[in-house]
Amino acid sequence: MLKRTIFLSSPLRVSVRNAQLILAPLDDNGIEPARSVPIEDLAHVVIENQRIAVTIPALNHLADHNVGVIVCDDKYMPHIMMNPLDCNTLQGQRYRNQIEASLPSKKSLWQQIITAKIKNQSLLLKKYGKDGDTLKPYYTNVKSDDSDNREGIAARLYWSMLFGPSYIRSREGASPNDLLNYGYTILRAATARAIVGAGMLPAFGIHHHNRSNAFPLADDLMEPFRSYVDDTVYGLYSSGRSSLDKESKSALIGTLYRDTMVNGKTHPMNIALEMICTSAFKVMSGETKRLNVPLFHGRHR
Repeated sequence: MLKRTIFLSSPLRVSVRNAQLILAPLDDNGIEPARSVPIEDLAHVVIENQRIAVTIPALNHLADHNVGVIVCDDKYMPHIMMNPLDCNTLQGQRYRNQIEASLPSKKSLWQQIITAKIKNQSLLLKKYGKDGDTLKPYYTNVKSDDSDNREGIAARLYWSMLFGPSYIRSREGASPNDLLNYGYTILRAATARAIVGAGMLPAFGIHHHNRSNAFPLADDLMEPFRSYVDDTVYGLYSSGRSSLDKESKSALIGTLYRDTMVNGKTHPMNIALEMICTSAFKVMSGETKRLNVPLFHGRHR
């Protein structure tokens, strides 16, 4: 079933009753009624307003259904991700397999991830009539662990072709960087949710390693999906939207439900994320050598 993401943007008291999330106005004036949402229908809850009170039972019910909870800061940027610790019946064994994964399997995974990432960047450029074949030499022969950094070299060409030679991709730079930052943070949260759902620990990465980073595996596995965020941002920016308003945020959240091609079949991105996480575990545990990666195409639902 295709699950939903909801934004909580006004002051609310969030509780649970009969497996329903109850959203009641925090300033109860008796005029606006409480709303209910079936928890089983949800994939993510994005808490934007700083005056939202959530009960512990509500958080526990969300965790029981593997609903990712994203809390924004006072600038409305995603700041906290909450995911359940125990939502897979084989979790203990999967933790051990993940931790004991061999270095060659991790290097092979990163090679396949970077190949897919650069190829998807090439396909996105072609969608907008740009010379995506410029990136072909960088994705056709990526080495184990991307030892010669084709990802970084391709990225410089990619951003220059997508947004112009004067554009610099930076977390702190001018628009559309803020749109990209928001989209990537949402994608990262969705990837972390899929990782936990697959019975793995997002804290143990394949390539990304930083002791201050609690989700390096999410940073690894989201890489081939970044082009979908880039596509959404390019569309917003080209149409004159350069700020994080309600419509822009809604469009970026909607990226999670874009059509994504995996093994010749179309799936919503949130399903494709679950597929790549399950596939990554199988590679790390030695069941297979091939990672199921997404292939970018421009069609929207």
